Amino acid sequence: MPAGLSVDMEFINAEMARRQKGYGRGARQKIETDTAKILSGVRHGVTTGAPIALLVANRDFENWNHVMSVTPVDERADEVATQLAKKEIKRFRPGHADLAGTMKFRQSDIRDVLERASARETAARVAVGALCQQLLAELRVEIAAHVTQVGEIKTSVNSDALDLYELDTLTEDSELFCADEATQPAMMEYIKKNWQDGDSLGGVVEVLADGLPIGLGSYTQWDEKLDGQLAQALMSVQAFKAVEIGDGVACAGLPGSQVHDALYPGDDESRFPFTRKTNHAGGIEGGMTNGERLKVRAYMKPLPTLRKGLPSLSFPEYQADTAHYERSDVCAIAAASIVCKAMVAFVLTRAILNKFGGDTMTDLARSVKQFNDDCAAAGSVKSAGGAANASAEVEAELE
Repeated sequence: MPAGLSVDMEFINAEMARRQKGYGRGARQKIETDTAKILSGVRHGVTTGAPIALLVANRDFENWNHVMSVTPVDERADEVATQLAKKEIKRFRPGHADLAGTMKFRQSDIRDVLERASARETAARVAVGALCQQLLAELRVEIAAHVTQVGEIKTSVNSDALDLYELDTLTEDSELFCADEATQPAMMEYIKKNWQDGDSLGGVVEVLADGLPIGLGSYTQWDEKLDGQLAQALMSVQAFKAVEIGDGVACAGLPGSQVHDALYPGDDESRFPFTRKTNHAGGIEGGMTNGERLKVRAYMKPLPTLRKGLPSLSFPEYQADTAHYERSDVCAIAAASIVCKAMVAFVLTRAILNKFGGDTMTDLARSVKQFNDDCAAAGSVKSAGGAANASAEVEAELE
């Protein structure tokens, strides 16, 4: 992080708290009250340019100190033996990392996989993502997320018709971080029914960003394409199985004339010397931001820990059994929307720093503004052949 960014700890911890909310969450959220503590890289509320370290404590760890001890334990001691027996896992959960992880690392205890594979680690992502959101805000980039679907129930809200401040306001007091007040009760009732049935649900999150510079990412190398980076980041969140940029899924079944976003000369309200009437591309073309609103959807499968359990196998016998159950959520899509927003903020911040650099926020903001100004003025520049033949007037301004 560049030096000179004012850090709002209240905002970081508010995002941490939102990650623990949402209708359908499990008992753990009543045990932990997550807050982040900064250990380095910030002095008197301002970043110094040094690496920032954050600590998020697990308050429940005292109940696991023998089971998850780093050092060897005496398994003959009564307290140790009791805790080990109580926390033992002897059945795989289909859909989780249990089976593949246990076989991959040749573990003798499924818990070695369960604990690390847990979405508990997303608390750290949200803390870092909150820092990234603050950097983006300084550059006048807005970002928001909302739940658009729970199970089979979809919202009717058109996010294209809302600015991101409105979207944030609509979701702020929602138990599902959903902008559709009319549909939310049906979503909650559906979650309740599945909880009563011992089942679980997934859903869909949409993350949006406005004010991004053109050209974040690159078309020149496959691993620098921004849409690929966003997809990887969101697919890395536990239980997410698909990512869509813009209208990507629908576009696959349409002719090009109904998919590509036509260009028109800009008007007085345009940021750049062009405008568009559609945004099917979701703000990314050729692996780069194109000046339109970034629109990403992420699809979460139902959680694999079900109270009613699925047919499974015992471990280490590999005999027919019922899947293990450990405290879990019925539906975590609301919390996942906060994690997804954090991951998008992280990827965008990294892309901005890669493109514009700068050791301080002043340097970074100046570079971003200069680039945006140049893009806005591009229609008035007379060029004979691209960047190599830029006019003397532009060269003089840059000097």
